[in-house]
Amino acid sequence: MFNPGNLVLGAAGFNAGDILFQLLAFLILLFLLRKYAFGPLMGMMRERERHISNEINEAEKNRKDAETYLKQQTEALTEARKEAQTLIEAAKKQGEHQGEDILQAAREEADRMKEAALAEIGREKEQAVQTLRNEVAALSVQIASKVIAKELDEKNQEKLVEDYLKEVGEVR
Repeated sequence: MFNPGNLVLGAAGFNAGDILFQLLAFLILLFLLRKYAFGPLMGMMRERERHISNEINEAEKNRKDAETYLKQQTEALTEARKEAQTLIEAAKKQGEHQGEDILQAAREEADRMKEAALAEIGREKEQAVQTLRNEVAALSVQIASKVIAKELDEKNQEKLVEDYLKEVGEVR
């Protein structure tokens, strides 16, 4: 006789009631797992996915910001180098200009000192000539007075002039 509760499939001896019971238990377990385990687990997975996506977006934004900042800093550095080069060139030009001014001032001072020295030499020369004239005049008067006082002959007169000339040469 045929008993559906004792239905045996094949040689393994499966019972249809056991299969239905296990299938029903599996479906109930699946429903309970879906409601209490998979729901929160899937929520956590979605939250984790959102968090990772936000982190990736934030990292990408930070990378772009860093590239922008690097570009700005590179441009600022280039600008600073240009400014420094400009300042150096300006300082060189100013130094050269000041050097030329100093040389010009030194030349002018040297010319002024040379002119002052030449003027001083001229004054001293004039003074020496005047002194020499005075001495020659005084010597001439002395010679004339001695010649008149002594009335010398020509030979003695020449000797007297030579002595006075020697005397004048020693005074210098």
